[in-house]
Amino acid sequence: MKKLMILATTMVLAGAVPALAHTGHAETSGFLSGLMHPIGGLDHILAMVAVGVWAALIGGKRSYLWPISFVGAMIVGFALSAVGLSVPLIEPGILASVVVLGLLVAAAAPVASSIGCAIIALFAVFHGAAHGLEAPGGSLMGYAVGFALATAGLHMVGLGFGTIATSSAGRWILRFAGGASAAGGLALAFAA
Repeated sequence: MKKLMILATTMVLAGAVPALAHTGHAETSGFLSGLMHPIGGLDHILAMVAVGVWAALIGGKRSYLWPISFVGAMIVGFALSAVGLSVPLIEPGILASVVVLGLLVAAAAPVASSIGCAIIALFAVFHGAAHGLEAPGGSLMGYAVGFALATAGLHMVGLGFGTIATSSAGRWILRFAGGASAAGGLALAFAA
């Protein structure tokens, strides 16, 4: 119960933003835009939470290596787009990330840390490139910090779900959710 309360509190606090009625937000608009971007799209949410769930299901050093590799590679993809370099197939890559990561959660696929990092990093570049293309004018650094923190938060939510679901039934529920995420990714692909 205590773990559930900590997770719920973290999720509520992660969604809190300052009241915009006050002055002085011009400097933070890039940061706030970045913070809101990953949680503004179902595709981003599903993929990023799946990284955390998959890492928790497999366990060990993957619990921190996989989320770190996602955030790092996402920053690389962002930088590529921000400087005007073209990353091909961004939208199909993002949709593929939702499907593949959902399937990996559904299968609780145990892979070597390095292979998991490579899979996750490949997909993260697409997510980062999308962030770079959609960056608002103003502080790119603030925007990057915002979406990196939001992404890490979504990974933490996934890790939390994976950690809480230690029972056999809980793990099956998460694996079912991974399959549902993959199906959702396919639905998004056909809706586009």
